[in-house]
Amino acid sequence: MSKREEERRRSVFTRRALMLGAGQAGLLGFLGYRLQKLQLEQGERYATLADENRISARLIAPPRGRVLDRQNRVIAANDLNWRALLTAEQTQDVDATLETFSNIIPLTEQERARIEREVRRRRRFVPVTVREFLSWEEMARIEANSPDLPGISVDVGTTRQYPWAEHLAHVVGYVAPPAEADMDGDPLLELPGIRVGRSGIEKFHDKLLRGNAGTVQFEVNAVGRVIRELDRREGVRGQDVGISIDAELQRVVRDKIEEGTSVVVMDARNGEVLALASQPSFDPNLFSSGISAAQWKEWTRSRSTPLINKATNGLYAPGSTFKMVVGLAALEAKTVTATERIYCPGHYDLGDTRFHCWRRFGHGGLDMRGAIKHSCDVYFYEIAKRTGIDKITAMAKRFGMGVPLDIELPGTRSGFSPTRDWRIKQGKAWNLGDTVVHGIGQGFYQFTPLSLATMTARLATGRAVQPHLTRSINGKATRGIRPEDWPELGIPERDLKLMREGMWAVVNEPGATGANGKLPASVGVLAGKTGSVQVRRVSREQRERGFRVETMPREWRPHALFVAFAPYDNPQYAVSVVVEHGTAGGAAAAPLAREVMVEVLNRFRGGNAPATPSAEATPASQLAEAQRPPGNPRR
Repeated sequence: MSKREEERRRSVFTRRALMLGAGQAGLLGFLGYRLQKLQLEQGERYATLADENRISARLIAPPRGRVLDRQNRVIAANDLNWRALLTAEQTQDVDATLETFSNIIPLTEQERARIEREVRRRRRFVPVTVREFLSWEEMARIEANSPDLPGISVDVGTTRQYPWAEHLAHVVGYVAPPAEADMDGDPLLELPGIRVGRSGIEKFHDKLLRGNAGTVQFEVNAVGRVIRELDRREGVRGQDVGISIDAELQRVVRDKIEEGTSVVVMDARNGEVLALASQPSFDPNLFSSGISAAQWKEWTRSRSTPLINKATNGLYAPGSTFKMVVGLAALEAKTVTATERIYCPGHYDLGDTRFHCWRRFGHGGLDMRGAIKHSCDVYFYEIAKRTGIDKITAMAKRFGMGVPLDIELPGTRSGFSPTRDWRIKQGKAWNLGDTVVHGIGQGFYQFTPLSLATMTARLATGRAVQPHLTRSINGKATRGIRPEDWPELGIPERDLKLMREGMWAVVNEPGATGANGKLPASVGVLAGKTGSVQVRRVSREQRERGFRVETMPREWRPHALFVAFAPYDNPQYAVSVVVEHGTAGGAAAAPLAREVMVEVLNRFRGGNAPATPSAEATPASQLAEAQRPPGNPRR
């Protein structure tokens, strides 16, 4: 080989060696660059991704806040609840896992449908509740078969407990799993075991009671099986809500009432509701474990409507308990004076229509106080006609009747007070006969027992107190208790005093309609007003034959009402009682109100009796009225 050929070959080899070296250097440089990028610039990101494969983080539902009564008794609390959860991302076949689980612990078709629906609706890493309230035996079977149940885990949560059961069901309410309509983007609502308020205080203060979610971290293997718990941060428990109800008083009151009866007790000075009783009721604990379709159907189809709080949602004409409002409207409009006497022959003729007084042969001549004492219908027919429906309704609204009330019970009904314009908008005329009927609290008026108690509290204090339940949040008071916190009604004190004296006479003077409501002398003095509300018309012919409502079937008999406040000369408490189909307020509602007020005064005032009305508080002319022969105290 020539020397020239050898140099050429050496040159080619050198070039190729240099090219190979350059390629190797470039490759090594690229690898170094990538290593630098991965290790230094993106090292934290890839370490996080590696941990995410190794660590599974979950939110955990916080304990719900408690509800306490005014004596700090727990009326809504939490109890432990063992449950089986399914995390969809930890199993390759959800249906297969559920089928295996169903062989161990049977699942109904409805449960399977619910689970599958929630799995589709929620993100795959969010656990879904398969079965709650597991027994020890059921938990042992699940743990023993855990290798065949990928994605299934046993967890402990809380369930709501209501120690006072049906006694406070309508006030406290109940909780249930969130529905699709509740989802507002809060991830807390997607957690297994979470509950939202469905009624009562539970619903009104739901967000306060929920609390904030906690977190738990698990180390998992390649297939997602939990190896160990690494860290747990418990959720922040919801805030405690203190309410004004006295649970023991509520129980005592409910034990005194029968089906179709409701009672409201208020602190007349500040509007705190002390008892809100309605019969029948229901056990809210049944909702915690899941209400059966049969139970729900029984409740919703029952004529006694146990799910409805009659104290806040039952609507009734106020009857004669409304007469003080009519009297105040007439005094304000100057269509009558306190001393003007109107004669009652037992009926009131308007055109060719005759309106009857409850007392067949009438009351004779009465002034305002005497008309309230004897509950004379003819007197109030006349002053209502003079005053007009619009002025009467305006006065009613000042007393909280037919307007929304500031109470923390969602769904509370406002009731209804008619006006002339309302009737005209319906395409019908308002006539004098309509006004006359409304003068005794009949007609279109529809109010709740809560409205009647609010009216009574305002009559007693002259201030626009609003009924309310919330007393504290996490132990901090939410409202003051001073009467001056509430505005005055703007009604002359002399007019209010006249109404109170008339109510005092109803209970404490001979011949009045509410003698059955009189308190024992050792307890105090109560002022009140009876009422009876027709639910079926009594014809003129029946009246002339001496018809008695007591002979009617019970469901046709009038409702019985009674409102009262005490102590008379230092009003502190107001009460309203409605007894459906109780016939007469003086016979059915007044004795119940008396028992309730005795309980209230003994419980909150230590049994100290206030002074009875003095001659200074009760004018001599009115004391003379008390000495007249008693009539038939039927109303």
